Amino acid sequence: MKRSEKKDFVKKLKDELASASSIIVSHYEGLSVLETDKLRKEMRDNGAKFQVTKNRLTKIALADTPYKSIADLFAGPTAIAYSGDPTAPAKVSVNFEKQYENFKIIGGAYDGEKIEISKINFLATLPSLDQIRGKLIGLLNAPAQKIASITQVPGGQLARLMSARSEQLEKSN
Repeated sequence: MKRSEKKDFVKKLKDELASASSIIVSHYEGLSVLETDKLRKEMRDNGAKFQVTKNRLTKIALADTPYKSIADLFAGPTAIAYSGDPTAPAKVSVNFEKQYENFKIIGGAYDGEKIEISKINFLATLPSLDQIRGKLIGLLNAPAQKIASITQVPGGQLARLMSARSEQLEKSN
């Protein structure tokens, strides 16, 4: 890699990591190309990125970001998963670690704070931002639906009362 390519790599990675909510650092040694491609696809499908990194360049990119505390995790064959959605990289990484023994999560960061594997596992259990938004919209719509159904009930009762009265009058005639 040429010096200019290294500078571009560091700048691009620094920009992407600065806008990420969470970063998961893992060792991937022993994964096949197909397994790595499957992991990348799962990450993309969930709105996250997975990238095999050069440790020295990644440490340089982390230096001026809120995530500089995880620089010590970069030793050996490391890769990072990151996203603006704090749960997406954790969910995919934890799921992938359960499926493949050659993939090991070694740590990560959430909102600039270094987190251990136990917290990564907790993040993986939380609902995604899209799921939370869906629940919130459902909660906001529920009162409007209840009001609409309540206002329809008296009209329906009045219609049934009038129908019963007209049937009564017809029978008496």
